[in-house]
Amino acid sequence: MTQVKSGDTVRIHYTGTLTNGETFDSSEGREPLEFTVGSGQIIPGLDNAMPGMEVGQKKSVEVPADEAYGQPDPNAQQAVPRGEIPDNIPLDLGTQLQVQTPQGQVMPVTVVDVTDEQVTLDANHPLAGKDLKFDIELVGIDEET
Repeated sequence: MTQVKSGDTVRIHYTGTLTNGETFDSSEGREPLEFTVGSGQIIPGLDNAMPGMEVGQKKSVEVPADEAYGQPDPNAQQAVPRGEIPDNIPLDLGTQLQVQTPQGQVMPVTVVDVTDEQVTLDANHPLAGKDLKFDIELVGIDEET
């Protein structure tokens, strides 16, 4: 039977959970996730688990934070004067917003602190610093040609 190797395009069904068992993402009810193994399209810890798998095989993969979304970067937090944020924008802690960089790029941020003077926004990935677990099933392989 064909085994996955770097360069193959694969399709997997997956459920991603935190160490406390909370599900943060799943392909259930959707098309399988398709990516090219070894191309950097997905987090390294999951990519590295693919070679050698065969269609129909299921596997649980523990992915430490450093092989997932990395550690939180304190430089990715920025305090913004509260007066610069429109009144209609919700500022509850944990609220996810999108901001535009000076270069015009849209970036997701999370509200992590609010005072009368300023709002602190965090551009770290929400899963930064977290160890993850994936239950995966390989459902297809398109071999590199």
